[in-house]
Amino acid sequence: MSKMISPLQEARTAYKPKLPLALATHGSAMKAAMGEPTESVADQSKIKALFPNTYGLPVVTFEEPVGEDAPLPAFKVGVILSGGQAPGGHNVIAGLYDGLRRINAASELYGFLGGPSGLTDNKHIRFDDAFIDDYRNTGGFDIIGSGRTKLEKEEQFDKVIENCKILGITALVIIGGDDSNTNACMLAEYCAKKEAGLLVVGCPKTIDGDLKNEWIEASFGFDTATKVYSELIGNIQRDANSAKKYWHFIKLMGRSASHIALECALKTHPNVALISEEVAEKKMTLRQIIENIATVVKKRASDGKNFGVVLVPEGLIEFVPEMKKLIAELNDLLAANSEFFDSLANDDEKLQFVNSKFTPETSKAFSSLPLGIQRQLLADRDPHGNVQVSRIETEKLLIEMVEELLKEWKGSGEYKGKFSAVNHFFGYEGRCAAPSNFDADYCYSLGYTASSLIGAGLTGYISSVRNLTKSANWWIAGGIPLTMMMNLEHRHGKEKPVIRKALVELKGKPFHKFAAHRDAWALTDDYQYPGPIQYFGPTEVCDITTDTIQIER
Repeated sequence: MSKMISPLQEARTAYKPKLPLALATHGSAMKAAMGEPTESVADQSKIKALFPNTYGLPVVTFEEPVGEDAPLPAFKVGVILSGGQAPGGHNVIAGLYDGLRRINAASELYGFLGGPSGLTDNKHIRFDDAFIDDYRNTGGFDIIGSGRTKLEKEEQFDKVIENCKILGITALVIIGGDDSNTNACMLAEYCAKKEAGLLVVGCPKTIDGDLKNEWIEASFGFDTATKVYSELIGNIQRDANSAKKYWHFIKLMGRSASHIALECALKTHPNVALISEEVAEKKMTLRQIIENIATVVKKRASDGKNFGVVLVPEGLIEFVPEMKKLIAELNDLLAANSEFFDSLANDDEKLQFVNSKFTPETSKAFSSLPLGIQRQLLADRDPHGNVQVSRIETEKLLIEMVEELLKEWKGSGEYKGKFSAVNHFFGYEGRCAAPSNFDADYCYSLGYTASSLIGAGLTGYISSVRNLTKSANWWIAGGIPLTMMMNLEHRHGKEKPVIRKALVELKGKPFHKFAAHRDAWALTDDYQYPGPIQYFGPTEVCDITTDTIQIER
């Protein structure tokens, strides 16, 4: 690199990611062992009708090399990074690059800039060894940038096909989360239907951990991000246990699923950790959530402990029944009256207007919220006019409401402690961290496996690397059809085929372990301090994967 780099970054450039034994021994030119035909997770007949050319494909694994009498041609392949950043994306590209070059040294890899829009606008670079080497084992997506443009319209697909033909590209790798891989599935089907000569392969990315199933044991970046957050949580717990006078409310990323909150709870043992899926399952009201937290505060105060730590998943509000109803009503109300609403002179007029239109039940829920949160719900809207729930400062909402309830209890003599709270939001801190050894290895293997899928002439697949609780030698490389993960969901009033998000399984082993210990963690100071990610040292410290996978498997 021409620019100066840190000593750690310089040392990490020397790290050689580990591969599944089959790929490490034989390279990327591998025979695909075909399993049985597959079907989608739900809505089978409808999904099959929508994807007639890519539905029902078999799961594949790579076990044997292509025979020496059948050398593969050079490939020209394109790659994009799509959606939010996740640690390890650079290693996916490095693994893809190395795998393609091992198939045939004349293979070329093009990176499209700024995500899916780079594909439609034909903004690209061609990678070479020096370029790739600068980014090995580094965090971030700055190698080519990312974007959130959706690829879902036929005119976009036609433009992608046209631009790839101009460059001679015959395969495309889309690195992204559930939405991005939904788009990859649609593009693969369209290319197959049009006989466009363009293979499409996906790679599972998202720190939220909600792109997973039997064959995709983890989305990349989840391990690194949760380790970063857990280090910070541990530091705060140490501080809380030292100062002994603050309650820390920590919001963690995870808009739809609470995998991050659960993993961090298992790693750090906080006094309270809320799991959105449990809130929805038990139909807990906001008042019940507040009472539960306040009860822990009260019990600890009775032991002379006016401090503690609460973990809050980002998407909590949407899982609270009355809040979900409130947001739905508010979205409809603002969509139907957008011009009039925007013409209102001030916040008071806007608050009066929406309250006059709500159902009595929703008006009661809205009025129970602190004024600042009410204003936030009205102010933060996306381009479609919907409330931007991820911007609601849920941790501040909980602090204010817990404080109010404790004042009530203090007035009636039920509570005699002191409550002083500090709020935090850990999100962007973890998305671009230097990948852990696990993510560095896993991502490199995912990219290498993607090159094997291309070498086998397969389209409509997502790269799969399994057996992740074992050492990398024993990982199993292969791919599963993207259609296998699809179902139909109502979005903007229409049924749309999308990859189903994997939420926290309340009957699963990780949640059971958490539930079995949380009452004890609430009252004791059983805080765990994971410390920073370890890149150098014994395998049992440096290469260990998430608690979630270890407990699940």
